[in-house]
Amino acid sequence: MLHVILHNPKIPQNTGNIGRMCAVLGARLHLVHPLGFAITDAKLKRSGMDYWKSLDVAHHADWEAFKRSPLAPPAGRIWLFTTKSRTCFWDAKFERGDGLLFGSEDCGCPESVHADLCERRVKIPHLADSLRSLNLSTSAGIAAYEAARQILASEGAKLEFGKNFF
Repeated sequence: MLHVILHNPKIPQNTGNIGRMCAVLGARLHLVHPLGFAITDAKLKRSGMDYWKSLDVAHHADWEAFKRSPLAPPAGRIWLFTTKSRTCFWDAKFERGDGLLFGSEDCGCPESVHADLCERRVKIPHLADSLRSLNLSTSAGIAAYEAARQILASEGAKLEFGKNFF
């Protein structure tokens, strides 16, 4: 199973889009609180559409609770996506069971999370270096599908539509 982890997401539409993607991929979505919206928010439900009821989602009170959760991926297999890294995510070797961590839309992850994952920080390259970052749901989609591609290729699997790989 692939894990997508959102640390303190603030925009319900982004979380809804990411939830929809996780449902389609068969990935688990982890929401590390606090959230910037209520789970009942109409914007979240509209962007997640009816996929939200098929989503494997885990809620965690905070980062420490996430790390202790039996539902979380192993600590050594969590990749922090951040603009502060110099390592391109294409150089990462993703494996089944990995976690892909994304911080909040306005400020990313706190320094304490960066300290926990300093050896596993990666970034999505920007061809226009003058621009800050991509949208959270765009970044999560790029990362999740690259991880899925690598995992399937490493296992010699061929993509067959309608099968749940994670």
